Amino acid sequence: MTNKKELDKITPMEVDFAKWYTDVVKNGNLIAYGPTKGSLIFKPNSYGIWEMIQKELNSIFKSKGIQNVYMPLLIPESLFALEKEHIAGFNPELATVTHVGNKELSEKLYIRPTSEVLFADLFKKSINSYNDLPMIYNQWANVLRWEKTTNPFLRSREFLWQEGHTSHSDPTEARRFTREMINTYAKFLKNFLAIPTIVGRKTPREKFAGACSTYTIEAMMKDGKALQSGTSHYLAQNFSKPYEIKFKNKENKEDFVYQTSWGVTTRLIGALIMTHGDNRGIIIPPRIAPTQVDILELFANKDEKVSKVAKKLFIDLGRKFRVNLDSSEKNPGFKASNSEIQGVPLRIEIGPRDLQENKVTIVRRDTLEKELVGLKDVKDRVGILLEDIHNNLYESAKERLKNRTVSVNYYDDFKKEIEKSNFVVAPFCCSDEAEERIKEETGATARCIPIKDLFKPENQESCIIPECKNGTKRYVVFAKAY
Repeated sequence: MTNKKELDKITPMEVDFAKWYTDVVKNGNLIAYGPTKGSLIFKPNSYGIWEMIQKELNSIFKSKGIQNVYMPLLIPESLFALEKEHIAGFNPELATVTHVGNKELSEKLYIRPTSEVLFADLFKKSINSYNDLPMIYNQWANVLRWEKTTNPFLRSREFLWQEGHTSHSDPTEARRFTREMINTYAKFLKNFLAIPTIVGRKTPREKFAGACSTYTIEAMMKDGKALQSGTSHYLAQNFSKPYEIKFKNKENKEDFVYQTSWGVTTRLIGALIMTHGDNRGIIIPPRIAPTQVDILELFANKDEKVSKVAKKLFIDLGRKFRVNLDSSEKNPGFKASNSEIQGVPLRIEIGPRDLQENKVTIVRRDTLEKELVGLKDVKDRVGILLEDIHNNLYESAKERLKNRTVSVNYYDDFKKEIEKSNFVVAPFCCSDEAEERIKEETGATARCIPIKDLFKPENQESCIIPECKNGTKRYVVFAKAY
């Protein structure tokens, strides 16, 4: 039985999705607000999710020969300024160190908003010949961007991420690696976060400052908005030339390296909350959940067998799963509610009545279905249910993405579908002027040019904007976005 007082803390998502999100984030043991505006404290549940993301991605990265490093926090102004487009893109968000104590520094230092220039400096010092290439590094770090508007996990001034940076001897290899990493992220979200995505390339207006091209994975949240959930950038020689990252090729001629960068952030925590959560709290997909199973002792003071069975199950299940034992004397309703609001995929309720039949009650977080299971069958049943929960979460999100992605050829239809909070696929010329008009009139932005055709073009060769004279055979995904 769920504690009504706990549920009263959560605004139904149908009433106010933004308030629902804030409520579940605060009540799900995920965050506390820091003393500086826009800063977050990651509590055990959210940092546990991030640790699982790190663990699984590190395993994938190592299988690809990617090595972890750590770069400095501060970037000298003179180093940052070498790539003009890059500094222009980040300038409004740069936090700057100008003094140490009362002494003014001779040169401004920027707190890293990203580390392209730091890696460029490292590559310049480390690369001499083609035998040194490819050089493929990743770092797990915090970065700072002085965002005007903040939202927990989705847009905060300081956030955690991984950022990968590579140098290659030829553009074909670099482009291939750029695409490989965005596909790696798409598979990771599917296999661990149970989130389906659309893989695509950003329009020129939306690409990363300093990149030649940017690839993205776009996920649909339960309110129909898009969330950019990972990016991979082909930098070409845009950084290697100003930073003079040179190497001797096989012909012993000097050339500049071709680079990529790619990353995901703690925004993924927000993605899983808004993809899977319900009005009882968050739902964490089992493969990424810090705790996969909550074992709850109920009325243990009335029957000592409850604690004995609970402790034995905790040990047995702990050999294969991530398990938590709640042996507190809090009332059963509170324990169940606490487990639900924190999104634990399964809970096992152990009470005197069920133990009379040598059984326990297992409750799924995704469907809230309950079933009585014999003690000897619990371990096998937990494994089956965890797998089923992951698949159910993914298929539900996939069906929602499919049902709420529509194709249009006329601007009036486009505006109607955007108003319904759908993903809209439309023919588009990708001009900055047309993109700005759509944003001003509908609030939607170009999310990506999908890698795979979502819809077959219906002999449409003109832009969705009626007055636009630019011909196009390109279809672009638009949506309102976080």
